[in-house]
Formats: sequence, structure tokens, C-alpha cells
Amino acid sequence: MHHLSDYELMLLVKQKEQEALSILYDRYAALVYSFACKALRDEQAAREIVQSVYVRLWTTDSGYDPAKGRFTSWLITITRNLTTDWLRQQRRRTGGLIDVLPEELESIPDQAVSPEAHAERESLQTQIRSAYRFLSKQQIELLEHFYWQGYSLRELSEHYREPLGTVKNRLHQALKILRRHLLAEGEG
Repeated sequence: MHHLSDYELMLLVKQKEQEALSILYDRYAALVYSFACKALRDEQAAREIVQSVYVRLWTTDSGYDPAKGRFTSWLITITRNLTTDWLRQQRRRTGGLIDVLPEELESIPDQAVSPEAHAERESLQTQIRSAYRFLSKQQIELLEHFYWQGYSLRELSEHYREPLGTVKNRLHQALKILRRHLLAEGEG
């Protein structure tokens, strides 16, 4: 079963084939853990996220579609969503904003499953860091809060003491700048 693709393994997971889930765990648990640990800066919470990701793979009705992208991207999206949920729960418990603002892009895990994935991740980090130079410190902070720390737009509106529409517009403008420069970099 080890020779099967990620997609084939996910089809077997949908049929409740435990060995398929075990193989996916062996392939990607380190990646999921690394991502969660860097985002949360808490090893125990990261271990809980890993467990939650694999429970989600086992129990979810939606599945991986290779036509929509790479398996690792889909898996990291699930991880990011669960990490965001965890951060929001922590904020509800503590009643406020989490003080930790990660350094630019340090939330992107640097541990890769294969040399190819590692090289791809490093290339992406370099491209994003390069595009970040076109953003203001406030735009970078907004992106970090929204995408990596899991704040809702409404929470950010309250935090920045700005109207919701203003925060949405600032986020949209920052994403447009990133997209423009990432596309230009990809063409060069």
C-alpha cells in the first residue's frame, strides 16, 4: 500500500481503511506538526492539532481533489483551519488578543517531507518575503493577524478601532499588492 499516491490513499481512507490513514500519517505528520508548532508556538497544542487533522481526514465527508491542487496544500489548509480555531478558542478563554506576532513568514514550516517539497517551500518563502517589501508594516501586521493568527475581520476592526469596511479594504489592497508582485516574480 506504500506505493499508492496520496489521492489513492485518501480514497481508501474514505472506505475506512486504517492502514491508508497510517501511511498518510507517516508521510505527513511531521509537516503538519511543524506547521502547527510554528503557528502556535506550543508543542502540546501542535500535537493536538496533528491528532485533530488526522481525525478530520478519517471522519470528513469531503475529500481531496487532485484537480484543485497538491495534497500537501490541502492538508496544510486543514491544519491552518484547525490551528485558527484553536487560536480563537484561546482568545475566548483569555479574553483578548494574543500578544505574539510571528516574524514575517516564520509561521510557514521549514521542515519538508522530501527535498523537492523543501525546495518548493523555500522558493515560496523567498518569493513572499520579496513581495513583502512592497507592503507597509501595518499591511504585514494585518495579513499576519488575519491569516496566521486567525482573527476575524470584525475582531480586527475592533482592535484597530477602524470601520469594518476600512479593514476589509486594507486587507484587499495588501493582497492585491502581494498578488501583483508574486505574479511578476513568477514571470521573471
